[in-house]
Order: sequence, then structure tokens, then C-alpha cells
Amino acid sequence: MYIYRKRGIVGPNWKTPFIGPFLESVNPDFEKYYAKWTSGPLSCVSVFHKFVVIASTRDYARKIFNAPAYVKPCVVDIAYKLLRPQNWVFLDGKAHVDYRKGLNGLFTRQALESYLPGQEEVFDHYFDAFIQTSKKNGMKPVPWMPDFRELLCAVSCRTFVGHYMTEAAVKKIADDFYLITAALELVNFPIIIPFTRTWYGKKAADMVLDEFAKCSAKSKVRMAAGGEPNCILDRWVVQMIASEKYRERLAAGVAPEDAGKPDIVLREFTDFEISMTLLTFLFASQDATSSACTWMFQIMADRPEFLDKIREEQLAVRDGDRNARMTLDMLDKMTYTRAIVKETLRYRPPVIMVPYMVKKDFKLSEDYTVPKGSMVIPTTYMALHDPEAYPNPESFDPDRWITGDAEKQTKNWLVFGTGPHYCLGQQYAQLNLMALIGKASLEVDWKHEITPLSEKIKVFATIFPQVRTVPFLA
Repeated sequence: MYIYRKRGIVGPNWKTPFIGPFLESVNPDFEKYYAKWTSGPLSCVSVFHKFVVIASTRDYARKIFNAPAYVKPCVVDIAYKLLRPQNWVFLDGKAHVDYRKGLNGLFTRQALESYLPGQEEVFDHYFDAFIQTSKKNGMKPVPWMPDFRELLCAVSCRTFVGHYMTEAAVKKIADDFYLITAALELVNFPIIIPFTRTWYGKKAADMVLDEFAKCSAKSKVRMAAGGEPNCILDRWVVQMIASEKYRERLAAGVAPEDAGKPDIVLREFTDFEISMTLLTFLFASQDATSSACTWMFQIMADRPEFLDKIREEQLAVRDGDRNARMTLDMLDKMTYTRAIVKETLRYRPPVIMVPYMVKKDFKLSEDYTVPKGSMVIPTTYMALHDPEAYPNPESFDPDRWITGDAEKQTKNWLVFGTGPHYCLGQQYAQLNLMALIGKASLEVDWKHEITPLSEKIKVFATIFPQVRTVPFLA
């Protein structure tokens, strides 16, 4: 069956019965991924019962992203058990489009502005903590990626659910979320067996869902009492309340044109439905932003001339007041800081592959049709390292976004995907990283202990530096 499905595209000539290359994939090697991508525009492997086609070019990736009639996001089999089968990310067609419409209002400019005070509050707390940790350690280099993960988890939770969640719960989620990530890797066993990665991942996912459901219940009470919305959850609940009042007015006989129809009319979502959606937001953001943050801080430490330019710009947009609180107008003026963030996301894209399930035979090229039931995985890395779009792609060059034509390469900019499943929070993610590095440049300094492995890439859902040690200085 494997040879029949392979039909001439690049791939092993045979597979180990049942498990395929499972053992060599337990500790994924970026260099092997890269070799696979460069072996041909289409290649394949087979793991367990899944036949997997890998699409390496920009055009193939875009074709897959924009083919909802043929493919749907699938993550891995175990994802349905962790995220729940009724989760909105598994919806297809019109149901998925309609659900997304109800979420668009959570990422408007007004909404993004309202989230900034909470984000900055978290930054203040963790920068102080980072400095104290470094002092206690005698300013010796220590691994900081786990701390960045906790910081980004805290920022996400504050943005998603405000102060409804306790600091202890945030810390628990930050500590345990990697269990969910590990459970959702491609090469795990497709069933839950006690004391395996999938078992621990399921327990962690249950805990996160429970915490978010509690927050939802609290928000509904507070918003019904007229509270001011200050997080994504609040804004979603306010939309539901406005929609229900509109339906009540219609039921009372008020003419539609006089009933005050909201921009988006939503149904009532249960606490658990809201919880599932917030979990997918966290799943989409936690590992990706942790990756981008880790690379960005390392690169700025290794290239202090870039960090100096960020500091100069930060003081300029604040009119010399380094204590000025962040606003969206201020972020709009951060041309160089934005270039640093975009170049980080291009140079070391957090999401390097996006798995899809093929719903029906999909003619991907003139010579090859991906069989129904297969998995097809477009990579974003090659499009973002295409020398025709980004000259000297292995060089970190933020000026390509200012004086170059990188902004014009929209077809190659696949950091957040494209098509019907593009990332809803892409603007939020970039603004969050800009706010983070901008504030850090004014309040702390940091050094990086460079080693031969510093630029080597480790794959764990996303990509990280293999060595991640840095002390924070006041």
C-alpha cells in the first residue's frame, strides 16, 4: 500500500511494518527535516497507519492552505481527545467560517488597545522576577526558555481571561502545558495509554479546560452586572449579552430596524464551549510565541547594534519618557521594532509545518494526486527562506522590511498561514512581541553565552535554539 501511494515522489523505498520511521522521529532532527524539504517539491513518509505527503514549495503550500474542499486541519489523532472533537478548530466549511466570524470582534483595534495594560502589567512582574533570578544565581548564564514560556503563558492568560485566573493557576498551566505539546507530536501512539505522553497530555488539557470554564462563569456574572471588559473573554461575553438582548427585543415585537442589531449576532455559548476555544487560542500561541521570544532575545543579545536601535526608537516614540505606558498609536510608530519582530518570525518561523487531513483525492500537481485519508503537510520554512523573495535568507536583516522589498513578498509570508484557517491572532501576536522587546530594551539588559550550538535548531512542536542560556541584568 505504501509503494502504491508513493507513486514516484521522493521517499523511502520501503517502510518498517506498522511503525515506519517512528523511532528516529521520537527526537526530531531539524537537519533531517530540512533534507526532506530540499529532496523534492513533494516527498513522503509513513508513520503508523498514516501516509504523509510533505509539500516543500511556496506554491504547493499555498495551494494546500487554500483548498478547504480537499483538506482540513487535523493536527494528530490524539488531538480530538485533548482538544475535544466538538472543538471549533475541527469544524469544516460554512460551520467553521461562521464560528470564526463570531471571533473576529475579539481582535479589532479597539479590542487590542484594551488588552495592552494587562500585557504590560505582566511584563513588569516578570522583568523584575528575571532580574532577581539572575542576582540569586550570581549573574551566571542559566537556561531562560522555560521562563519565557511562563511569561508568554501569563501574558496569554491575562489577555484571554484577565484577572479571573489566579497566579497559581497560571503557573500550573505554564508548567504543564508542555505535556499537551508533547502529546500532540506527530509520532506519539494514537491511543491513550496510562503514564505515556498522551495520558499526561490529556490530564493537563483537562486541567486547562476546567480553569478556563471557571473563568467563563465569572466573566458572565461580572459582564451581566455591567463590568468593564478588559480581556478577550469579557468582550466575547459582552457580544453574547448584546445578541440576547437583541433577540429579546425582536421577540417582544420591536421592529428589526429599531432593535439595535449588534455587528455580529451570537448564540449563547456554554462555559465549556468557551473553554475549548480559549484552549485552542493558548495552543496556537504558547509554543509559537515562546519560540519567537527566545530567538528574539538571543539574537538581540548577540547583535547589540540592533538592540541599540530598538532602544533609540522606544525613547523616541515615548517622547523621552521611558515610563510612558504602551498605546497602539505608540506601537504604530515602531517601524524598526516591527522590522525586528517580522525578521525574527521569518528567520526562525515558529510554525514550520501545518498538518492537514485529505478529505478526498487531491490533485496537488500534474503528476501526483494525494490519496484520500492521507496527511499532507505544507512547510512554511522554505517559502520564508526563499532567496528570490528574501535575498541572503540565512542572514538576519531587519532592514529588508524597511528599505528592502520584503513587505511586498506577501505570497511568501506564510508565518501565520493563509486561506480560511489563517491565524486569527496574527496582529495581536506581532504587537505583543513588539511591546515585549520594546519594553525590555528600556528596563533590562541581558547577555548570551554563545556556544557552537547557539544557532542550531531544536524541534519541539516549534523550533528553539539548542542552547538557551542568558542572565538578565538590571
